[in-house]
Amino acid sequence: MPSPSPSTMMPSRKGSRAGECCAVNLHTDTLCRSWASRGTERQHVADDYALRLDRGVKECQETVVDGINRISNVTKPLQFEFCDLLNISICSITENSKEVALVLWNPLSRTLNHYVQLPVVDGDYDITGPGGTKIPFQITPLPKHTLLLPGRLSNATHEILFRAKLPPLGYTAYNLKKLAKGGVSLAGHTSILRKRASGFADDDFVIKNEFLALTFDQSSGSLKYLTNLETNTTISISQTFAYYVGSVGNNTKEPLRASGAYIFRPNCTGAGPDCSRPLEGNGTYEIVKGPLVQEVRQYICAWVSQVIRLHATSKKVHFEWQVGPIPVGDGIGKEIVSRFSTNLKSGTEFFTDSNGRQNIKRRRNFRPSFNLNLTEPISSNFYPVVDRIFIQDETAGSQLTILTDRAQAGSSLLEGQIELMVHRRLLVDDWLGVSEPLNEPGLGEGLVVRGSHHLIFTNIAKSPRRHRLASHDLYWHPALLLLPVSSTTSQADLNRITQSAYSGLSVDLPVNIHILSIEQWKGSSLIVRLEHFFEKDEDPVLSQPAVVNLKDILRDFVITSVREMTLDGNVALTDVHRLQWSKVDQEDYGTLGTDASKIHRIPHDIGTTFTLNPMEIRTFQIEIGPSL
Repeated sequence: MPSPSPSTMMPSRKGSRAGECCAVNLHTDTLCRSWASRGTERQHVADDYALRLDRGVKECQETVVDGINRISNVTKPLQFEFCDLLNISICSITENSKEVALVLWNPLSRTLNHYVQLPVVDGDYDITGPGGTKIPFQITPLPKHTLLLPGRLSNATHEILFRAKLPPLGYTAYNLKKLAKGGVSLAGHTSILRKRASGFADDDFVIKNEFLALTFDQSSGSLKYLTNLETNTTISISQTFAYYVGSVGNNTKEPLRASGAYIFRPNCTGAGPDCSRPLEGNGTYEIVKGPLVQEVRQYICAWVSQVIRLHATSKKVHFEWQVGPIPVGDGIGKEIVSRFSTNLKSGTEFFTDSNGRQNIKRRRNFRPSFNLNLTEPISSNFYPVVDRIFIQDETAGSQLTILTDRAQAGSSLLEGQIELMVHRRLLVDDWLGVSEPLNEPGLGEGLVVRGSHHLIFTNIAKSPRRHRLASHDLYWHPALLLLPVSSTTSQADLNRITQSAYSGLSVDLPVNIHILSIEQWKGSSLIVRLEHFFEKDEDPVLSQPAVVNLKDILRDFVITSVREMTLDGNVALTDVHRLQWSKVDQEDYGTLGTDASKIHRIPHDIGTTFTLNPMEIRTFQIEIGPSL
């Protein structure tokens, strides 16, 4: 594909509405909403937040479509669309079109192998990649709990899965085509076994790939063991759901405070599992086996279900859960957790992330800076988990990490255990400002929540590399654009996109470096932010400083000048004169990736090659000129 000129590469400067919406949603009420699985705003305010974000997303989608059309040099803009309801397996384009062009944009600074999952109707299909290459895929019936989702209006009964290889900061296009019955394709065969508790032996069954093996109990379908086949290490593990009964209180004083939007306060005085009520499964499950993915679909009860998924080339286990509507006909408010219990000797310590960046060591029933008067043994040990939570067995040298797809509350209340709060529904207000109970109606009967946890089990030394890279893959996941192909679609323009791939980089950047943003500033000026997302001393290789050349990032432009700016891009770093504060003591409550005394002080004009230290973010204002 020929390189586009800078003038055609520059899309119109949209996205301001999305920025404004994100700014509004950074209000404390919304941040609390994230980790507490609801929020400290009233329902109509939450609805307004969602509406604003939706409008902002739509504006960003227009910008993405504009950018893809400019990059591919089409003669007439192609009308790409998005499927915003893929989280509940709805996409009218893949359900109703005979042929669809799929463009997957990779925002990462390195090559990504990504599994694409799309809802379709039953039938025969064919998938091709750049140059007409045949792509293997797998078709599987949708889980029954997905088909029965309240408000789900869709023709899709199956999902199609294939593995895409995407270049750094670029896209690859694929073509999905429905064939006449009996057409020849590379569809993988899928087998589904349905099991109930009665009538089967107690033999265990296993799903595995070359990296991991998961052993399940035959009678209940519950997870029993997890084996890392690379290290030949096995642990006992169970994953269950439970709920805490929310305290109703009368709010006359703190010991009588109700559990609500601001407060998580279980109605119990004990700690650990004795304070929660387990959600026992009825032993109904399905086993799905195919060449690209294997699944165990667990139907816990009428309002809780889960798919445990292991992809063919994955080094992590995917837990996709669905919870709700939470029943409250018994007059009891419930706070639902997903609990992972293992035989790891983790003691009283566990770790959570700080806004997705550094890790913070937590100790049960302890605070590092003051003596804790423990009156709430459950809620006082829950912490915000934006990205990950993990426990370590230093004797065995093993680490279990759980990655989240959203901010949640998490803890380790017992040795070898991790739990994350996934849903809440309460019937009493906590009298702290919202003036309504935390009782979201959803579509009338209560809110249904769907989400994912990703489990990584390996030795402690390898864990940072695994969870850091996997976290970036999940958070900066590819954007999917879809184009229904019809007789009016320009075949020449379609071929410009589907017959090749595009990357904005000359080479993959170091795997510990990520491009946070490339933003048009003024005229021919750009703001570029890059981060080193590993901590100091976390990995023997990836925690080292990394060297980046801006010419590799801006391949299609000629750089005429560069100057480093403050993080927000408003002031040149050479013009910053910070106050020097005297230190009272040297007590250390944590580690920082970069010593403040080592902040870069560079001339106004610099070269294009520079170094990033662990946990460092650097911002540059770059002037670009016509391409050569």
